[in-house]
Amino acid sequence: MVEYQGEDAAGNGTVIPYATGKSFTYTDQIDYDPAMENAGTLELRIYGEKGNKNETFAPLVIGSGVITTPYLMTSDDMPIMAADNFQRVISYTNSDTEINYGKNRSNVSSKELRDEDWNNMKTFVEGILANERKEVTQISLKAYASPEGEISINEDLAQERAESSAAAVKKYLKSAGVELEEGSTLLKMVPLGEDWEGFKSKMQASDIEDKQLIIRLLEDYTDKNKREEEIRNLSLTFKEIEKQILPELRRSQIVIDYNETGYSDEELIELGKSTPSSLTVEELLKAATLVSDLDEKLAMYKAGADNFTNDFRCANNAAAILIMQGDNAMAQTYMDKATAAETNAITNNNMGVLARRSGDRKAAMNYYGNASGAGSEVSYNKGLIQIQNGEYDAAIGSMNGQETFNVALVKMLNGDNAGAAQAMSNSNDDSAIADYLRAIIAARGNDSAGVMSNITSAVGKDDSLKEKAKKDLEFRDFSSQFSF
Repeated sequence: MVEYQGEDAAGNGTVIPYATGKSFTYTDQIDYDPAMENAGTLELRIYGEKGNKNETFAPLVIGSGVITTPYLMTSDDMPIMAADNFQRVISYTNSDTEINYGKNRSNVSSKELRDEDWNNMKTFVEGILANERKEVTQISLKAYASPEGEISINEDLAQERAESSAAAVKKYLKSAGVELEEGSTLLKMVPLGEDWEGFKSKMQASDIEDKQLIIRLLEDYTDKNKREEEIRNLSLTFKEIEKQILPELRRSQIVIDYNETGYSDEELIELGKSTPSSLTVEELLKAATLVSDLDEKLAMYKAGADNFTNDFRCANNAAAILIMQGDNAMAQTYMDKATAAETNAITNNNMGVLARRSGDRKAAMNYYGNASGAGSEVSYNKGLIQIQNGEYDAAIGSMNGQETFNVALVKMLNGDNAGAAQAMSNSNDDSAIADYLRAIIAARGNDSAGVMSNITSAVGKDDSLKEKAKKDLEFRDFSSQFSF
């Protein structure tokens, strides 16, 4: 109620001058009730008193019913799936084998070919040869000399050691059934000369007294020849250098690079359906992307959520599928599992979707605020809340770049009928409710033919829309033409 009174009346109402009158503005907000859609009217009711007389005047109808078109907004919130890091071919390196040489020697002794690391290398290579998923891509022979000799001699020694170790490996490969053709690049000789870095590393790891002082002293020599001379002198004083450090630097390191090829797409699909627990998390996540059926995807993600509880991705993706299917309660269960493993921009987006669907727009916006960088889905999801809040300009900005039913709806609500029609055309949405919206767009454009064709299509797809169309005030100027 708002109270007004004449100039001479007693009371606390707003005084209205008799001679000039006075305008006023009244603002109120009334919660929507579904009964208002057709039966409700907005009326101005005036009650007046003068002296001991009073009168209730006939109500003035300002509006009949309520336009409920904003409630057509669909819950097409966009959950975000976490990506896999699956690599079909993975490269590995094995560098556990060394061939050691005597001082100033480059021949491979028979003892070296009986050592444990050599035998382990043979077993390793034979395992690769027996596995059709594995392939050796390169065997590098990195050869070194200890840094106490002359540079030119060390360089020659490193070259000769690379050649001798390559010959030993080539001979072994032939015995294992791998005949290298002329010009093959499988074996690569890498003579590296004197091993100064190796010397420092082994000195650091040794128990030699004053090792730090020795290393600093040697590093001060910029002339390599002078440094080599000093190393020779030190090895005479510190027998540990001659006996423990330098012999280990006279070597060739066998570095085996190989690739392992993972499951094919067909194998991933089969295993993902039959025995998902046999797959790694990356393989399972990849397998789920290879099937189109949502239930099959969901089954794989659920299995992954059970097996990989410390990785948020499977639980998150299970929740995303459930959101798409409309099972918000179960989606929340899986999002709780996902966030227990990790909270990040992706999980915040999906938690925001569930918060909005539960009716908590404020919480949803808070989640979206913490989902920056997760993708354009976050902005679109904000747009849904802005539609509900009546912030149509903001919603259009948030949903920019998308062509969906809701984009068409908000453009129409914001007065852009042409933009709404274009968005509906681009959406390729042929659902009943999409045709219903097309009919409303036509009605707002006074396109009678468009109203009739689209509303007929809509009720043909969904019979329940008949009664809604009959009482929808969007069609008040056209409902008399409806034949249903």
